[in-house]
Amino acid sequence: MMSTQEIATRLASLVGKGEFETAQRELFAEDAVSIEPQASEAFAKETKGLGAILEKGHKWESMVEKVHSCSASAPLVAGNAIAMRLAMDLTMKGRGRMQLAEICAYEVKDGKIASEQFFM
Repeated sequence: MMSTQEIATRLASLVGKGEFETAQRELFAEDAVSIEPQASEAFAKETKGLGAILEKGHKWESMVEKVHSCSASAPLVAGNAIAMRLAMDLTMKGRGRMQLAEICAYEVKDGKIASEQFFM
């Protein structure tokens, strides 16, 4: 079983390369929860279960025309919590180019990510 630090290091490596689905499949629990800053037309405030989180990722990808860059900060780890900054420069279909920056917080239980939450 991976430690929280090992999960954090692997997560930051994958997310920094834009390999979100690989990170989810490899590191997330089957009953993980994903929490957005607020509900939107595209996404619910809370998504439960790995399958639904993967679907949410596919929906996000379908809205993106081009990713110009993606980077993750070095992760901060405290107990079973992980936090990092994610920055993306992307062009959204029909919305143009934009810069996104968010804090991503994760909770680890039993060697898997149990929850993720995004703050913008």
